[in-house]
Amino acid sequence: MTHAGVLQDSPRAKSQRHRMTSPYRGRHVSLATRHGKERAVARPFRRALGLEVVVPPELDTDALGAFTGECPRQGTALETCLSKARLGMAATGLPIGIANEGSFGPHPFVPFIPAGIEVMSFIDAERELVITETILAERTNYGHREARCVADLQAWLPTVGFPSHGLIVRTTHDGPGTVIGKGITSIDRLSAAMVQASAQSDTGRAWVEPDMRAHFNPTRMASIRGLAFRLARRIGSACPACAAPGWGPIGTLGGLPCEECGEPSTLFRCERLACSVCAHREDRPRRDGLQTASARYCPQCNP
Repeated sequence: MTHAGVLQDSPRAKSQRHRMTSPYRGRHVSLATRHGKERAVARPFRRALGLEVVVPPELDTDALGAFTGECPRQGTALETCLSKARLGMAATGLPIGIANEGSFGPHPFVPFIPAGIEVMSFIDAERELVITETILAERTNYGHREARCVADLQAWLPTVGFPSHGLIVRTTHDGPGTVIGKGITSIDRLSAAMVQASAQSDTGRAWVEPDMRAHFNPTRMASIRGLAFRLARRIGSACPACAAPGWGPIGTLGGLPCEECGEPSTLFRCERLACSVCAHREDRPRRDGLQTASARYCPQCNP
């Protein structure tokens, strides 16, 4: 480490140096889901950590919040995720649990396109560990259309992946109203639901949106799988100071100097890694090796 506290070894060497023998091999972990997320989560945790996923039967995770709105989410995505994990642990009697929570809306940096935030948490009650990873899912079919009949949606349906991706149909009352049908994957069901919704709506149109529940949304399921691999790798990384599981990035430090004026840009300068147990932290350079930022990212040169 230099006097500035920035790591100089490569990310690959860093990963190899802190990779640990999994203390979880051969054990079971609960996964709180009623939407088939084990299809995305089981393999990453088995391959990286030797953990076998157990899904508690008949676990009502929708009680903590549902995409369809029948039960609004009360806390943040992270709070709900942790509550789900603990719910699964209680249902199975296992001291280790995983859960995932997603939210969708405008992209945080490019508001005119949609995006999702996926959160996944791992709780080890025996070690008093809580490890969380988050990703920005820029590939999503989130959105909606208002229409009177299926014919009005012919150009839109392929863009949201229908029928391999399910749809939800609601009434329209100054925005999305009552759910008429969900998990819709056929034209006949879609048409019937739209007729019913249109008849009950103030506008005479149905509100149609992608079903964002994982078992009806292969695009979201792929994001969850990628997040599961990231979290499993994080759990399998040992802290260089205390050897606890969960060593990994917790944020970034800005800003990378502008190539024109040298002032801080909006791009980050380095990545901060931290332990999930002790206070040890380290900073490392950007993985792409970038030393300066284009002037287009500079508030001084491109206000």
